[in-house]
Amino acid sequence: MQTPPPASSDRVLVRIERDFESIVPGFLANRKKDLHTLHRALAEKDFRTIQLLGHRMKGDGGGYGFDRISEIGGVMELAAQRQDHAASEQHIKQLEHFLACVHIEYV
Repeated sequence: MQTPPPASSDRVLVRIERDFESIVPGFLANRKKDLHTLHRALAEKDFRTIQLLGHRMKGDGGGYGFDRISEIGGVMELAAQRQDHAASEQHIKQLEHFLACVHIEYV
């Protein structure tokens, strides 16, 4: 699923330490790959995979400077534990929107 580019008003600015500049693109690329896995898992009602990916994002996001990814991962993990399809879908869409709108500024 191709996401259209965000309108400038939708951009989310995240300031990250310059020391992370070489690893952040790979981290974000992996989260975009996770989106494909999450969509497939949701279609298959594979809540265990959604829970595991949510848990991983919850732990990893903040370490890379992406607190929002940690927040989304945390609520995604809980929704998957409850096998709540609608909530899981909502959190996957939130992640997709964030990844489409994020703009990195290295400081």
